[in-house]
This record gives sequence, structure tokens and C-alpha cells, in this order.
Amino acid sequence: MHDLPSPVAFPAQTVADRSISETALDKPLFAPWPLSLRIAFRFCFVYFGLFCLTTQIFMGMVWFLPDDAPELYARWPLRQVITWTATHIFHIHRDLVFTGSGSGDKTADWILLFLILVVAILATAVWSFLERRTEYAKLHAYFRLFVRFALAGQMFAYGVWKVIPLQMAQPSLSKLLEPIGSLSPMGVLWTSIGAAQHYEIFAGCAELAAGLLLIFPRTTTLGALVAMADMTQVFMLNMTYDVPVKIMSFHLLLLAIFLLAPDLRRLLVFFFRNEPVSASAPSPIFRSRRAARIALAIQLAYAAIVLGFTVRGAYKGWFEFGGGRSKPPLYGLWDAEEYSIDGQSRAPLTTDKERWRWVVIREDRIAVQKMDDSFLFFPLVFDGDKKTFALTDYERQGWHATLTFQRPASDELDVDGEMDAHKIRLHLHRIDAAKKFPLLTAKFHWVNEYPVNQ
Repeated sequence: MHDLPSPVAFPAQTVADRSISETALDKPLFAPWPLSLRIAFRFCFVYFGLFCLTTQIFMGMVWFLPDDAPELYARWPLRQVITWTATHIFHIHRDLVFTGSGSGDKTADWILLFLILVVAILATAVWSFLERRTEYAKLHAYFRLFVRFALAGQMFAYGVWKVIPLQMAQPSLSKLLEPIGSLSPMGVLWTSIGAAQHYEIFAGCAELAAGLLLIFPRTTTLGALVAMADMTQVFMLNMTYDVPVKIMSFHLLLLAIFLLAPDLRRLLVFFFRNEPVSASAPSPIFRSRRAARIALAIQLAYAAIVLGFTVRGAYKGWFEFGGGRSKPPLYGLWDAEEYSIDGQSRAPLTTDKERWRWVVIREDRIAVQKMDDSFLFFPLVFDGDKKTFALTDYERQGWHATLTFQRPASDELDVDGEMDAHKIRLHLHRIDAAKKFPLLTAKFHWVNEYPVNQ
């Protein structure tokens, strides 16, 4: 595209990744930026920099921190600043949730976003008033390098946890017992994707591909395009299924767009005018091939370490709480064929809201579905030698119950014990979950005369 100026204002690559002639090295790499571009860069530098440093993005870039280490915004002094802002600006007079909820859209997260936006606006105004520079080519190149790895780290994390299907696990037996109308929109999404693990793995591969492409300078633009496509889909799913990762997915999309900004004109010419485009401008960071190669080697080594630790964590999780976890002998779905309280047998009537209907025994808990479809969940300690279940309660501190069991047949279980000052007795019959729930064994069909179970 000989009629367009060289994109030296926003160099598209952060290391020299192609041969640069000695003549090209002698030419100046910097050209004046228009005022609007300088102001936009100052804002992006402050806003994205603060967002990356205070959230999980930074935690994903420093592999040596413990897995349970909180983000910076949950530590002093940001935690105190957020709490003060909640109380005095937004008049929120309750304890804020910072960690442990699994949500990325907590009140504290939104207040953090507000503070980052305010600081970015003020910093941009002060910076623009004091600074009279006409370009930030080198600073942009360094910041672009930071953003590349910040985005790549998140693509690695989300991608690996889908390729090793942990983010949306296969639906549990208790989840399959729930009527679909009782599920939340997020529950519907998680269940459907967890039941189609090949799609989950495919989505993970797409995110992994984006992360890998972002690592190499030559493929950064392609990686940003793939990441933008990935994050557009994820953000729309989060918005339409009310998944509480809206803030993070939207900002990952913005980071991908930021990386694409220097190549926007070239992309428009290539895709919409069907014309050839020139190569992007060389990096203003390294002026020698040797320095560029050393920098590239360091980048690749760093990326390999981050990806390696991510894979290691996901592989460990697969055997600790994922599909690779060993199952106890009594694992499965049990039908409460007989149920009695204090010696009185209770018929399986839907009007009896206290009678147990199904019992799901898992590795570390028991889920009980009652006749009205409501659930009880009890943390479980199983003792095969003593033939006991030691139960506690998530909500009632100090509550516990010990049930004994006998196994007259491989698919039968007699349970006795005392719960809430009442003696209970159950006769359970194991149900083949694969036969009860076709979702677990549904097969792919190339030919369908009629939709199956539409």
C-alpha cells in the first residue's frame, strides 16, 4: 500500500523478528504522533497497566506465587481504599467480598474498576498537561510487550483448563437430578458445555492457539485476532448466561484490540480493499539482530515456564478434583427405596417434603434430593473399615452425624443412624446412571432422520 504512511506511530512488533538492512537501521524510527493518539496512548497505558497489575492477570504472569495468593486489589493498601470508597462514595455499609467467592464481578471488583478509571483519567490529564513529547514509540513497544504476555498468560490459563476439561466439568449426578427449569442460566451453560467435552476441548485449543501466537513477534497480529474472536464469544456467553466473569472477559477483549490497533489500517486495506500491504515497522527497542535474538529467546523461555506451570497445575487438579479423581466403592446414584424416621416408614409421596428420594455418594460429600426436588449437601468422611459415614453441615457449625451402613449386595445399601435427634433408616438401591441419564452416553450421529430428544 504505497499510498499509506508507514505505521511508525504504533510499531506493531516489539522485537526485530525479520531481517533489517543496515540502511533501514540508519533511518529514524520515530515520527510525530497526532495529539489524539498521544492522549489515547497515555490513557491506555495507565488504565490497562493498573488493571493488569491489580487483578488475576498479574497473578498469571508470576508463576512462583502460591495458587491461593490473593490479587493485589485484595491486599493492603488497595483493600482499604476500596472499602473506604464503598462506604463514603457509594454508601455501601456492609462487608465486601474480596476472595473465595469464585465471582469476578463482585462489588469490590466494580469499585476497583471505578478507581482505575478515575486514576487513569486524572493521570492522563496531568500527563498531557506536563508532557510535551510528540511520540511514545519506544514506550509503546515496551508496553505492547507487557500486554502481549499479560493476554497470553490468561489465554494459557483458560485454554489449558478447557483442554484438560476442568473449567466446565462433566455434569455431576446431583446436577443431573435437578429439573432444568431450576437451573440458573450459568448452570445451563456449564452443564451443556460440560456434557459436550469435545467442544470444551476445542474452545480450549483456540484459546491456547491465541496465547502461543501472541508469544512470537511475527504472529502477534494473528494471535490478537484469534484472541479477539475467542474473547468476543466468551464475553457474549458471559453476558447472555450471566456468568460472573464479565469484567475480565471484556478487558481481555480490549487488550486484544489494543494489540491490533497499530495494524488496523493495514488490516482494513487487506480485507476490505483487497490490496497488498507493506510490512509493519521494525521495533524501536532493539537496533541489532543479536539483541533481538537474545530478547526473543528470553521471551520464549518465560512463556514456556508460564505455560509449563499452568499445565502442571491443571494436570494436578485433574486428579485432585477433576475427572481423574479416584472414586470410592460406594460412589454413585442410590434410590431410597425405603425410608423411615423413628421407626415410622415414609412412603415416597411428593407431598412429603422431608422424605429422601435420591442419594448421591461422591468422594467427599453426600447429596440428598428430597421428594420436593430440593437438595441437602453434607461433607463426608468415609470409613470403609468401620463402615461409617461421618457427616457435617456447610451451614450449621458444630453439627455432625454418624451413619453406619451394611452392604447386603453390591447394588444395595442399608443405612442406620441418628440425625437431628431422630433415628433414620434407609434401604438404598444403586441405579445405573448411564441408563438413567442418556446425556452421559449420548453418541454423535452423522445421519438423523429426526432430532433426538428435541
